[in-house]
Amino acid sequence: MPATRLFDRAVIRLTPQAEEEDVAAFLQGLVTNNVMGALPAYAGLLSAQGKAMFDFIVWPAGNGQLLIDCERDAAEELAKRLSLYRLRRKIAIAVDPAVAVHWEAHLGDGAVPDPRLADLGQRWLAPVSDDDMPADAEWLAHRLSLGVPEGRGELGDILWLETNAVELNGVAFDKGCYIGQENTARMNWRQKVNRRLVVVPLEASEEKRRRAAYPELGYAIDHLRVADLDSAALPAWQRPAVTEAVTPAD
Repeated sequence: MPATRLFDRAVIRLTPQAEEEDVAAFLQGLVTNNVMGALPAYAGLLSAQGKAMFDFIVWPAGNGQLLIDCERDAAEELAKRLSLYRLRRKIAIAVDPAVAVHWEAHLGDGAVPDPRLADLGQRWLAPVSDDDMPADAEWLAHRLSLGVPEGRGELGDILWLETNAVELNGVAFDKGCYIGQENTARMNWRQKVNRRLVVVPLEASEEKRRRAAYPELGYAIDHLRVADLDSAALPAWQRPAVTEAVTPAD
């Protein structure tokens, strides 16, 4: 069996416990992306100030349920946070240890392209098996080679648009209100994304701006001023936004 399981990921299951409950509508009012349309979708749960607290991928699960593919180390905290917003709604929210997240670098075989960027490869969810083999190291190297940050250690407490959420399909500006929406929408309207998360060679990293470092892979993730970025050194998906931000208007 090929090594495809991401053991650093976990799955949270949201289940309606009454016929009138709508799990998608509940989540829709909390997260940055539209979860009432096509899934899977990449999204974030933000602070009131519009800063990233958690990022994840939302999957359909049938019978009105949704699954959240998230960091394993953040899963319990995310489930508790979502439960705080549940109030008296009859929705069960809990980590489901019976479901695993899988990934392969290529596309095909009936799985789904990563909703952030197709070049990231394909993902799928499946029941946990004793035969599952880890692909976490390969996933990390592949993700960093494409310049894509994720997780609280890399994104946490940074404004959502500064994490490249627009470019990675992690925000819908036409979906209505969610936590942190006001600041996020204002930044987008004013086109005021002054800093960006950027994957850089470790030797070029600025320690004061460093969010994470991976010496074994030779990469770091820095939070840098857009005006200081060389667009030619950025991945293709990130280049247009940076070029537009530093090019003076006619």
